[in-house]
Amino acid sequence: MLYRVIGVMSGSSLDGLDLAYVEFEEKGGKWTFNIVASNCYAYDEQWENRLKTGRDLKAIDFVSLDAEYGHYIGSQINRFIQEKELDYKVGLIASHGHTLFHLPGKYSVQIGNGAAIAAETSLPVVSDLRSLDVALGGQGAPIVPMGEQLLFPEFGFFLNIGGISNLSFKGEQCYDAFDVCPANRVLNQLAQQKHVPFDQDGALAAAGRINEDLLEQLNQYDYYQKDYPKSLANEFGTDVIYPMLIASGLNTEDLMATYTEHIAIQVALAIEKVMTKRSLPNGQFKMLVTGGGAYNTYLISRISQHLLPFGVEIALPENEIIEYKEAMIMALLGVLRWRELKRKAPKFSGLNYGWLFVTPFFHDLKVFFHTIHWRFTLIRFLLNNEMLGSPFPS
Repeated sequence: MLYRVIGVMSGSSLDGLDLAYVEFEEKGGKWTFNIVASNCYAYDEQWENRLKTGRDLKAIDFVSLDAEYGHYIGSQINRFIQEKELDYKVGLIASHGHTLFHLPGKYSVQIGNGAAIAAETSLPVVSDLRSLDVALGGQGAPIVPMGEQLLFPEFGFFLNIGGISNLSFKGEQCYDAFDVCPANRVLNQLAQQKHVPFDQDGALAAAGRINEDLLEQLNQYDYYQKDYPKSLANEFGTDVIYPMLIASGLNTEDLMATYTEHIAIQVALAIEKVMTKRSLPNGQFKMLVTGGGAYNTYLISRISQHLLPFGVEIALPENEIIEYKEAMIMALLGVLRWRELKRKAPKFSGLNYGWLFVTPFFHDLKVFFHTIHWRFTLIRFLLNNEMLGSPFPS
């Protein structure tokens, strides 16, 4: 069956709202995909500030922000549909929202109310993609390994370099996934000291010198000594790492060089942990690298250098996958949710079973609202009192 879905993602780097219109097809358990259209709508200054400060709001203002941001997402989806001429082609929306709170194993809160998105678009919406995983004992992050496993079977390792870098490994009988370290969020904060939004190609870092004392301090943080599965809150980068870097008194270029080296070292150490734990041989794996950091040529060169002892080959896909892989996988998670897929899944974020995608059909509206664990809004059902069926255009 062919599924036509819009996936929506807002990452911790706050560079904008990523949207990808994707066609998925599943035959005999194998999935193929085609990113038909994609775009990133940059946040204006007002929305960027509201998302940055959302954690500090009173409860009533937080609830209001959740609803308003949901309507904003819906309006941007409508804009995307109009600009890309997708009217009557979209069967489902899957929205990750924007993370404001994340305490591994306790809670993970994304704003962007699914009902508000549905009200704006008049389309079925899947949202709140992490909460059930956390409720059942998982970390709630990383969220993309299931999609990586299904869509990119030719790779063993996956590295996403976004606001936080995360690594996953796909073996025959296992799947490991965890956050490595803060990445673009910290690098971008440093770059802004030079009045640029980010370090183009890593040029600032390449011009600096690595400070070994500071590098050693960075590498000694307790998080890096923990075994996986594990995950990071955005605040570790913004409220712990960044202030420590600034307090060192080094110039921006040296800070960029040192922190870039830190990321590269931690990626290599993470891969070493996986290879040791899984008794993997050297020289037999390729790693797909995506996220904005994949464009940082200096960072990629440093990671490549540190991976030489393990023989892991870095692969950079086409730009659209680098930029929109997460939005695309949100779309796939929405499809899996719609299909009511119940499967025993590998261990992604601390759970042994893939309960994320389990739900019964709901033919009764009252039962629907009292039973569902995710905000799964079926606007056509609400408006027309229809039975649940496939929303996907043939």
